Formats: sequence, C-alpha cells, structure tokens
Amino acid sequence: MTDHIKIRALNDEFRKTLIGGQVVFMANLAGREAKDLVLQHRVLGAVRVAPIEEGNDPYGEADFGSVEVDGEQFFWKIDYYDRAMEFGSDDPADPSVTCRVLSIFYAYDY
Repeated sequence: MTDHIKIRALNDEFRKTLIGGQVVFMANLAGREAKDLVLQHRVLGAVRVAPIEEGNDPYGEADFGSVEVDGEQFFWKIDYYDRAMEFGSDDPADPSVTCRVLSIFYAYDY
C-alpha cells in the first residue's frame, strides 16, 4: 500500500529545499544562454513556492503543478527513481532507496 501522506511530505520538502534529488529543465527551457539561465532561475523560484492545486493532485502526493512566469505557463512534475537512476523506485515513501527528479518545462512542451 502506498503511503501518500509520507510521499507528499517528501515531495514538498524536496521541491522547497531541492535536497534529495535532481532538477531537470526540459526541451525549450534547457537553454544555456544567460537569458535562459535567468528564466530557469525565476521559474524554479516560482515552482519552489507554488501552492498545490487540488485538481492537479489526485493522489495527494504533491507531484505535479503549474506556475506562470512572465505570462508563460510552466508545468513541473516529480518522478521517483532508484538511487542508481536506472529504474523506478520500489518505494517512493523511502528516501533511502529513492532519488526524486523534478522536471520543469513549458506547458506547450507537455
């Protein structure tokens, strides 16, 4: 049985502190120019403080959301991998066997 409450707490902690996983900027947001890095920083800041919308959280795990920055819509999601980053985690509620990955991308890339 999945422990949605513990997973939610771990996801919230990771999203706010960025400790316990990795952040990945996807597709069109993954640029390397200075203007892209500034936008990445601003979007990441918005993701870290964004409230979880009930309609985007059917399992109560706080693993998906959206933010708006400079009039653009961005989505973010958290996935769970084993510590070697090869397979999905056997137990996302156990941080000793799970690496969280926060992916952030333009809504139109979804």
